[in-house]
Amino acid sequence: MTQIGFYHLTRLPLDQALPRLLEKARAAGLKVVVMAGSRERVEHLNGLLWTFSEESWLPHGSAADGEAEHQPIWLTDQDENPNGATVLVLCDGVAPAEIGPYDRCLDLFDGRDDDAVQAARERWKTWKAQSHQLIYYQQSPNGGWEEKSRT
Repeated sequence: MTQIGFYHLTRLPLDQALPRLLEKARAAGLKVVVMAGSRERVEHLNGLLWTFSEESWLPHGSAADGEAEHQPIWLTDQDENPNGATVLVLCDGVAPAEIGPYDRCLDLFDGRDDDAVQAARERWKTWKAQSHQLIYYQQSPNGGWEEKSRT
């Protein structure tokens, strides 16, 4: 079963939290697919990952760049895994048709948006019923993550 972490964004927005999480995945040598809600969001994230920090660089690509099999981080608005990733990051409330092919999934949702919180609760129920391991993380005051619940 897939380990699914729900990341409740309460302090830092997605644009600041996502690069930090991707840095950790890359430091562990993992390949990642980031699935966003729209092509525009993918383009935004593509630009963000080039510029978020002068001290860091996250190799990544999207359909606009091609060569998915060579990209350690693949940005997409499609339900796909063209780089053979073992980690899936979900943004904007999207969910894949099948989560089982991934070892880990990170579901990032905006805690200041009541609709996003409710949608995350529904995904939690669905994946719990499928017997996936679920972990709920909330941002700490410094922007780190505190585990609050595990099933």
